Order: sequence, then structure tokens, then C-alpha cells
Amino acid sequence: MIIQDRVYGAIKIENPIVLELISTAPLQRLKYVDQIGYFEPYFPGTSHSRFEHSLGVCILLMRFNASLGEQIAGLIHDVSHSVFSHCIDYALDEGSETNHAFQDKVFHDFVNSSEIPKILNKHGLDPDYILDDHNFPLKEKPLPDLCADRLDYSLRTGVIFKEIAKADASRFLDGLIVNNNNWVFKHKEIAEEFAELFRKLNTLYYSGPESAMMFRTVGDVIKYAIEKNYVKKEDIFSTDKEFLQRITNFQKKDQKLDLLLRRVNREIECMLNEQDYDIIVRCRSRIVDPLFQDNYSIKRLSEVDDKWAEIIKKELLPKRYFIKFEC
Repeated sequence: MIIQDRVYGAIKIENPIVLELISTAPLQRLKYVDQIGYFEPYFPGTSHSRFEHSLGVCILLMRFNASLGEQIAGLIHDVSHSVFSHCIDYALDEGSETNHAFQDKVFHDFVNSSEIPKILNKHGLDPDYILDDHNFPLKEKPLPDLCADRLDYSLRTGVIFKEIAKADASRFLDGLIVNNNNWVFKHKEIAEEFAELFRKLNTLYYSGPESAMMFRTVGDVIKYAIEKNYVKKEDIFSTDKEFLQRITNFQKKDQKLDLLLRRVNREIECMLNEQDYDIIVRCRSRIVDPLFQDNYSIKRLSEVDDKWAEIIKKELLPKRYFIKFEC
């Protein structure tokens, strides 16, 4: 199989288990789940899927010669994302506005109820081992460390949102090495450049005001539709389009639903206003503290830059927005 990836270019995938997993229903569903949520009304032309990102994490791990187990862990790491991705954390009690953890909470149960464990067993891989992030430090690390997940989604966002060119993404990748299960930049300057890029993406997109408005309006629609039994809770594991179609069938009959959907689609404007607001929205905030080579040692950016150390403390705190709707 030849994959034409927007970050990595043409990639040939030959491993039988990777190909078999790609063809499963849980992975194929991710083609129809937006990576960021429902960003088209805010940033037209930026939509990209959880499948594209998941495959990208796998490709990145392949490129840096991670073990097959780690590649597979990267491939399946997002299969439990609901419709509209992290918007679900603004709709369900199990979610959290400040840590966006719903997907992680349901991950093991979701995978174990799918065909994925059977495929892993068939190929001689232990599902419990694959599902344990502690076994795969290249794939997943807590903030502010770099990991394959964080690297892929930031480079992918950068390219798709035209914050960087594809050539810049390649340059960042060429500037990386793996050392003792850590992602390490080859010199301080490229580490600084990547850190600033990630900070910009977080400020504008991951935890920016547009995201806050999206998270809240989509979350409100999901929550209301479930409360009214227009959809069942298990429908959150369908696709964005299917879920939205089920809801819109009731739009003409329900004035509140109509209002909420018009907010989602920006037919009703909303704005930031700390003095006169309808709701407060909290967003998880992200920042990275890259490692880099310094002669024969490895250092963190915050170790040599006090200003960056202060930025990390600030940016890891959840952001808060005061939003006013026209109606």
C-alpha cells in the first residue's frame, strides 16, 4: 500500500498486521472523525481526520525505526475518539474541559470490545502489552515532553493551516534523533524554532478562542441531543456526519436545538467579552520543552532559557474565555 501523506510524502506500507489493522472498522471510522472537532466554520479548508493523524504517528515511528509494537500502538492510539473529537469533553460528565481525557478513559474498553485484540493475538502480539503506554515512550509522553503523537499533530497542523511549508516539516524531522527513547533535536536553534511553532499552534488553534467557541457550541449540541433522546449515547462512536444527520432531523421541531445548531455553524455570532458574557469556557493548554544536543550532553530548552521555563509554567495552565452570544 502506498500512502500519500501531507507531511511525510509517499510512504509504502507492507507489514501485514499494519495493513490488516488499517482495514478494520475502528480505524476506518476515524476517516470520518475530524481531528480538531468541527473547525470548518472557523477555519475553512483545514479539516483533517483522526485517521490521517493516527496513520501519521505510525509512519513517524516507522521512519525512526521504532519497534513494530510501538508502531501499532501509535496506529491505534486514537480509535476511541468520539464524534467531533475533544468536543465530547464539553458534553459528557466523564469528560473534562481542562484535560480532555474522555478518549483516554474509554480507550481500553473500546479496543477490547473491537476486533483489534483478535488481530493482535493472531500475529503473536499481546493486546495488554500493546495497550500499555508505559511500554512505548517514543509514542506517548506527558507534557511538556515530545512524543510521536505530539510531533505528528503539530507538524500536521502546521502544514494544513499553512503556518509552515511541507519543506519546513521535513527540516524539523531531519533535525531529530532518538536517544535513549527520547526525541532529541540535533541543536538548540531548531529546538527553539519548533518550540515556538508549537506555542503558536497552541495559542491560535489548540486552546485559542476559536477552539473554545467550537468546543462549547458543539459540546452543547451533543449534550442536548442525548438528553432529548434524539441520539443514544453510544452514537457518539459513529461518525461526525452520521451523528449530525441524526440530530438535524429534529431541528425544525425543536427551537432550542435549532438555536444550538445555528451557534455551531456560526450563523449566530459569538464574541469574547469579560464584562458581559453568557458562559465561561475552559480549554486544555499545551506547550513543549524539547531536548537538544549540546556538544556531548543533552539538555532541555528550559534549562538554558529561563524565559522559556516561565512560558512553560504559564502555558500549561488551562485557558479561560468569557463568551457572549448574540442570542
